[in-house]
Amino acid sequence: MKKMNALIVALLLSASSVFAQTKWEVDQVHTNVIFNVSHMVVAEVTGNFTDFNATITASKADYSDAQAEMTIKVASISTDNEKRDGHLKSEDFFAAEKYPEITFKSKSFKKTGDNTYKITGDFTMRGVTKTIELDAKFKGEITDPWGNVKSGWKVTGSVDRTEYGVNWNKAIEAGGFVVGKTVDITINAEFAKKK
Repeated sequence: MKKMNALIVALLLSASSVFAQTKWEVDQVHTNVIFNVSHMVVAEVTGNFTDFNATITASKADYSDAQAEMTIKVASISTDNEKRDGHLKSEDFFAAEKYPEITFKSKSFKKTGDNTYKITGDFTMRGVTKTIELDAKFKGEITDPWGNVKSGWKVTGSVDRTEYGVNWNKAIEAGGFVVGKTVDITINAEFAKKK
């Protein structure tokens, strides 16, 4: 009887351990990391990063204890304008050579609704780290035709670029500035469950 009980406990611990290691890795091909910032007060510039990595690790099926991390390569920035992209990589903005990565590491993953979450974590850009909040919507899970389990997420938030030393600007004669302070972030992400 003792052996049977020990076996049951071992199996339960093993199953718990396996689930605790559930890890999701971003599918870069089917993920977009997009930002928007106002330009000349009346318009917006949209850009994206094409080189990044992200993971989600959870031990609960509802993701209420999930941990998320993301690393973005600054040099992969694209606004469909080579000259502007070069300026954004310079010391005026991201200083890509000196600070080649933007990172985010979650500290809490709070469930706020059936499929919604508030993610709080450390966001680092240009060597400055601050705690920010992001809103996340879980779009569901599905198994693709090749047997891979995928999950979809939409994450949104905003940061004040000047808090991270991204200060370049020029005043407009009619009032306001060329580039807005607030940068809106949207991540449409597809993750693959690690086998």
